[in-house]
Amino acid sequence: MMSAPTLDTTRHAEIRLALDAVIDPELDEPITDLGFVRSIDAGADGAVEVHLRLPTSFCAPNFAYLMASDAKDALTALPWTSVVVVELDDHHDSEIINTGLAADAGYRGTFRHEADSDLDQLRATFARKAHTAAMERALTGLLRADPERTETQLGAVRLADLPDDDAARSLRRRRRAIGLGTDADDLVLVDADGMSYAPDAVTHALRRARSTRISIEGNAHWCKGLLGTRYADEPADPTFVPLTALTVRAS
Repeated sequence: MMSAPTLDTTRHAEIRLALDAVIDPELDEPITDLGFVRSIDAGADGAVEVHLRLPTSFCAPNFAYLMASDAKDALTALPWTSVVVVELDDHHDSEIINTGLAADAGYRGTFRHEADSDLDQLRATFARKAHTAAMERALTGLLRADPERTETQLGAVRLADLPDDDAARSLRRRRRAIGLGTDADDLVLVDADGMSYAPDAVTHALRRARSTRISIEGNAHWCKGLLGTRYADEPADPTFVPLTALTVRAS
């Protein structure tokens, strides 16, 4: 741990921006928006120490490792960082995860025999879910904007038919993430392989997508509530609070 934090607002802003790109794979939100960044220390010599926190001590270790590892990668990619330390606090596997991160051991090297698979499959699974949720948001927004449009007609909607808004931009990002095209003529309602649905299957596909979106948003809301209760004595957005200002609980 660095002996003395140095407040550098420019570097803290760059750290925050880098961490904004780290996504909780299950909740499909940045760890910064979720409140998972507990503290940031940035030294003038380029040393950075970031502590993460999660809603419970028993959050899935693979999700926890993935977010912590992605955070370290994002900070290491900054041109001015020299030493980057990312640690996870208050988790039942904190010691294992933090040791693995410090050694750059990777997921399999960190959990060894407990790592039954690598993280690529996990990332792919949740990237597909994020695409499904983004697709539903965009199509539901279109449906609400045009009451005369039916659900069945949504199967013929193309990317060019969507308004230029956050929902459409989010959908395009998530399509790219799973290898789907973003041409104007591409159909919006497709599965993870880019296959469209027959007219009589559109309503069912949309309802399944809505269920996925509601599940993701519900889990995010629940986790934020748990986090707020667990860390009620700490700032809601602690990303500019030095670690020395906090009392770190034992793992």
